[in-house]
This record gives sequence, structure tokens and C-alpha cells, in this order.
Amino acid sequence: MVQNVLRRLCAALLAIAALAIAPPVHAAETLPLAEAVGRLPLGAESRDGYSRDKFRHWNAGDDPADGCNTRAEVLIHEAVTPPTVGPGCRLTGGTWSSYYDNTVVTSASGLDIDHMVPLAEAWDSGASAWTAMRREAYANDQGQVASLVAVTARSNRSKADQDPAQWLPPAADAHCRYAAEWVATKLRWNLTADDAELTALEVLTGECPLQNVEYEPAV
Repeated sequence: MVQNVLRRLCAALLAIAALAIAPPVHAAETLPLAEAVGRLPLGAESRDGYSRDKFRHWNAGDDPADGCNTRAEVLIHEAVTPPTVGPGCRLTGGTWSSYYDNTVVTSASGLDIDHMVPLAEAWDSGASAWTAMRREAYANDQGQVASLVAVTARSNRSKADQDPAQWLPPAADAHCRYAAEWVATKLRWNLTADDAELTALEVLTGECPLQNVEYEPAV
């Protein structure tokens, strides 16, 4: 009887120890671009039922107590020269670098916060099956730097909801970074890619042999 109890106690302690040393389920990964592209699941896209309103944004952000919404928090985080944050989270001053078009911006009003993988593209690639709460988390994702990016309104609106088969940043030296951040976002949220998109990304892997992709799966 005592031996059985001791065996069960030892088994329980071993199980606890194993959990303590096991790597986290959602561990961050760093992969070469080519390997990361190879991990993207192939899928057919459908925009049936899509509405931008199904992705609630901008919400209260990572720190609801600071009075800034997600857009403002991203602007503060990505500023090259920090802006002054006034009442109601009004931003004045500051400078930003829009990497899509190598443009320095000196007014927050001249910037858009781009969803690296646009909301419509996310819908096409798997988000249509998500809950409203998960879509909101996606639309306000500050858990990965690549997910949201401050860029000129002009470049963001030129991109619209296009994938890399249809649009790349006008600054040629931004293509490798852009491909890596696109793939990182899709892997983070387990989104699929269609044939044309994968082909375009595979071409970019040849142009960007030293580019790595860093991502952490979303909870």
C-alpha cells in the first residue's frame, strides 16, 4: 500500500518536473525565409461574407489605462523621434520612417497603420472561420512587431488588400524585409497562401538568401 502511494507520488513529481522543463507550446522561431515559406499551408481563397467591420479596430490597445488606442500605441512604439503625448493621447511632433517607400514622415496624420496581411486577405486565408474575438485580436495585434506597421498613407493605400503576387513595396530594398514580415504574420496566425502568392514568395526567397523570418504563434 505504502509502495503504491510512493510510486504515484514519484510519478506525479516527475510529471511536474517534465512540465517545468518542457519548451513553451508557443515558442518563437527563427527560420530562413525559404524554410518559412515552405511551412505556409496551401489553400484556396474565398472572400464570401467579408466585411471590414468583422475585424474590430482600433481597440484600447495593450494598455487600456494609457488612454491610447492601438493605432496611437503603434505610432508611439515605431517613432524614430518620440512624439509628445498630450491629453486624449493626442500626438504632436515626432518623426517616423516609412520603410515601404523610404520616406521620413513628420506628422502622425500622414501615416496609416498597415495590417501586414490585410484584413481582407486574412479573411480569405482562414480568418472567416474565426470568432469575432480572435479577429479583433488579429486586427489589433501588437504581440509581434511585424503584424502592424506605420507607413505613409500613400503606400498603404497603393497596397490595399493585395498579396505579394500583386504588390510589393516601391522601395526595392524593402522587398526582403516585407516578404519576411508577410510570412511571419501568416505563420503566426496559421493563415494559408494561394498558388500565385506562394510562387511570388518563392521567387523572393531566391532574391533574399540571407533573410530570416521570426515569428511566434498567436495564442
